[in-house]
Amino acid sequence: MIIRQVLLKEKSRFNALVNHPLQSWEWGKFRERTGCKVIRLGLFEPSTGSEQTKLKAGYQLTIHPLPKIPYNIIYFPKGPMPNKIIINALIKLGQAEKAILVKMEPNVVVDDKKITPDIWKELNLQAGQPLFTKYTFQIDLSKSDEELLAAMKSKTRYNLRLSQKHGVRVVEDNSSKAFETYLKLMKETTKRQKFYAHTPDYHHKMWQILQPAGIAHLLVAKYKNKPLVTWILFTFNKVLYYPYGASTRKCQNVMPSYAMMWEAIQFGKKHNCELFDLWGTPGHNPSPKDPWYGFHRFKEGFGAKLVEFIGTYDLIIDHRFYPLYNLANNLRWKFLRLKTHLPF
Repeated sequence: MIIRQVLLKEKSRFNALVNHPLQSWEWGKFRERTGCKVIRLGLFEPSTGSEQTKLKAGYQLTIHPLPKIPYNIIYFPKGPMPNKIIINALIKLGQAEKAILVKMEPNVVVDDKKITPDIWKELNLQAGQPLFTKYTFQIDLSKSDEELLAAMKSKTRYNLRLSQKHGVRVVEDNSSKAFETYLKLMKETTKRQKFYAHTPDYHHKMWQILQPAGIAHLLVAKYKNKPLVTWILFTFNKVLYYPYGASTRKCQNVMPSYAMMWEAIQFGKKHNCELFDLWGTPGHNPSPKDPWYGFHRFKEGFGAKLVEFIGTYDLIIDHRFYPLYNLANNLRWKFLRLKTHLPF
């Protein structure tokens, strides 16, 4: 087995192997547009075919410069479980990129029997400050509509039927006009909820890359032809994701978000998705004071399964600066939590 950078001609194979939109080739292209350096490593094995080697796994990483000092942080989100081969490659990469650490958040759930407490010591990793939420809700899209409705909480079913009775209509609209409506509602939502959001420029660049690639889709919930709720959904390797949503307070009595969720489920089924990942939640039994408590209750009402990932781990490259980085980063997160934040 060897590890080397993946070539552009190997893009299709790379995308077929990675298991999350943040690992997709297109997401890397988007992050390059935002100024990040992107590195795609591949694990290759000898091949008996026309190719000398065959790509067996892909790893996409972004390089983030630290302000005021000539050092970087490498971020490895939602990749596979690391092994000693990839750890050794990441150490070499970290040294070449003058990184203090490689922060990794594997797309691996805690009930994976292969993950033991000793594995982190074996891989020389330690728990780190999370960037991405450790928990999410997931809905099994292989279930029938009747099964999905039966799994919902009674209040959720009631609100869904109420939205349908009022005639709330949900459509996919990927036009520029609809996207500007999404940005307008996002501004209203962040002001109302008092949380931090990415800039309009960030969203524009994401949309310009992921929408033409067929990954990003915009759904709009309308009442009397007025947009009330907008969601951006990702479809990638038979999984539907809900990363971004925005809404207005107007006409909340017609329950547009409930109509939106149900139609998003139908959208995923039509696109042959097997799972709907709702992107994040605070975890088990969050406090009503948690800024994400309302989102948690909303998602939970649809009978979604709470899933826990194995968490965030740091591969320390430069032990001299790692404690100082942690101190500065903790202060930064305390500031961001005053406004709350998006996970990446």
